[in-house]
Amino acid sequence: MLMATKRKKSKSPTPTNPALYARVKAAAKRKFSTYPSAYANSWLVREYKKRGGKYRGKKPT
Repeated sequence: MLMATKRKKSKSPTPTNPALYARVKAAAKRKFSTYPSAYANSWLVREYKKRGGKYRGKKPT
């Protein structure tokens, strides 16, 4: 008998405005020659929040 397994949800916060997040992510890919990188991702989060984006979910500890 096969048992169904539940998928674990991602524990990282998810953006509440996916369209805005996609636009900022595209801008990050154009701006930085190496993407993904820690520097580019930190810029993405700062820029997304600056443009009014928010996240849903718990902060990683």
